[in-house]
Amino acid sequence: MATNLALDPALLDRVVAVSGEPTKRAAVTLALKEFIARREQRRVAELFGKLEWDPSYDYKAERSRS
Repeated sequence: MATNLALDPALLDRVVAVSGEPTKRAAVTLALKEFIARREQRRVAELFGKLEWDPSYDYKAERSRS
């Protein structure tokens, strides 16, 4: 999907330099993917302390292959 965006040229140059990607398009794509991943991780982190813990759960028993 072609999209025209007015991006800050200095910011775009910095993204290309920091990412090491060969093109502006690749750098922006990577930046968007990392942004999404970080936001999704934040949602998971917000669950800490909100879920009930089952004290009888034995994680070591789940590792056995028998």
